[in-house]
Amino acid sequence: MILILMGVAGSGKSSVAVALCELTVWTFAEGDDFHPECNREKMAAGVALNDEDRAPWLDALHEVLLNWERAGVNGILTCSALKKIYRERLTSGIENTHLIWLDPPRAATKSRLAHRAGHYFNPALLSSQLETLEPPTADEKALHITATEPPEILAQQILQHFSKK
Repeated sequence: MILILMGVAGSGKSSVAVALCELTVWTFAEGDDFHPECNREKMAAGVALNDEDRAPWLDALHEVLLNWERAGVNGILTCSALKKIYRERLTSGIENTHLIWLDPPRAATKSRLAHRAGHYFNPALLSSQLETLEPPTADEKALHITATEPPEILAQQILQHFSKK
């Protein structure tokens, strides 16, 4: 099983992923680590990424997912996956992926970004991400989580959801 935690910056993807890893001991890939340096520099400068900027990043993440599937590895990936075409690019040809959309209230997201240290993402870009976000459609069967609980609780809820399948 491969879980993809998606949502805008500050939605809690990394924190929930860490909590999931502690409960499952699954492989984890932090999507932000796969951005090329030019993307990191743009975001740090407050410049929003476009589809062209994101393409190599999404391709690198797709390769991670393909390798997990080929190896039969259970994994957790964090990725904003803001548009349906991004999610399709990520999961193309991979069977056992599940989207989890972390969707906290904007005030919570803004607060998290304001208190996050040591990350290149410029909090001023949140508006751009919210504008770009295409909520998952019904055919994507994403688990929608408001993400207001602590990460450990959210991780338990996610695992309970998928254990019923």
